[in-house]
Amino acid sequence: MAGRGSRLRPHSLTVPKPLIPVAGKPIVHRLVADIVGLLNEPIEEIAFILGDPAWFGEDVIESLKELATELGAKASIYRQLNPLGTGHAIMCAEESLSGPAVIAYADTLIRADFDLDKDADSVIWTKKVTNPEAYGVVNLNEKNEITELVEKPTEFVSDQAVIGIYYFKDVSALKKELQYVIDNNIINGGEYQINDGIKRMMAQGKVFKTGTVDEWMDCGNKEVTIETNRRMLGFLNESKEALVSDTVNSINSKIIEPCFIGEGVILKNSTVGPFASIGANSIIEDSNVKNSIIQTHTLIKNATLDNAMIGNHATFDGNFTNVSIGDYSTLK
Repeated sequence: MAGRGSRLRPHSLTVPKPLIPVAGKPIVHRLVADIVGLLNEPIEEIAFILGDPAWFGEDVIESLKELATELGAKASIYRQLNPLGTGHAIMCAEESLSGPAVIAYADTLIRADFDLDKDADSVIWTKKVTNPEAYGVVNLNEKNEITELVEKPTEFVSDQAVIGIYYFKDVSALKKELQYVIDNNIINGGEYQINDGIKRMMAQGKVFKTGTVDEWMDCGNKEVTIETNRRMLGFLNESKEALVSDTVNSINSKIIEPCFIGEGVILKNSTVGPFASIGANSIIEDSNVKNSIIQTHTLIKNATLDNAMIGNHATFDGNFTNVSIGDYSTLK
């Protein structure tokens, strides 16, 4: 999670993208918890690879340590100070690269229910897509083993897109090959890539299988993050998860589920939902809010919001509908 999340600005200007809440919980918290639940076994360590300390500061580290503790694991913190690619980022956590491990990019969310094939040397998680030419995809043999990784194929290879989550029975094998990639300056797109280490493992006969997820939700920019919030609220509502705090003060207002509404929120003469997430201690007055994300300590007045994303400690008072404003912003 070392990137700056520039496509999600202005929201990622003050909060690292993996910590931006979706359906009331930071992206990385949801992703890690979902992976742990899917593995269904005790996790010893969760290693987080962060960027510049000026951006990923002590408050970020504390939140990640709390996450690991909640999941019964210890947290290890590493830094990638130069953006030299996924392979380089993984090698920044070299001390933790031993034994069975999952590697994941912290800007995506999943819904899945399958048994991980732990007899394989590695499992690459995929999602069936209708436009494989837009993704990196896997090529499979007759045994459903992965024989090749193909980036944005111009001719049909398969419809299984790589989503950026990997299991390794012994991740030290990947570490060895990534060290070779770096030592020999094997660069693609100006960076050291995880795929070059994986391809070297395949060439040595390591067995790679797929684990197919049911849902793959991106959080790369404002539009897809709002869509992911909508879908996640739907999933959580189906599972009967409590999404509206008991401390919400609703005055002459209506809540249309599914919604996430955090602690201390005040609703006055307003309709909220469906598919809205409202952070703690925000105030919504004389407004209609649906299909939107509003963070904490924010005041919304006289608004009709749809497909909107508004940051923390912001004030919005106006007639705009589809808006995107960051933390500590005022629009009247």
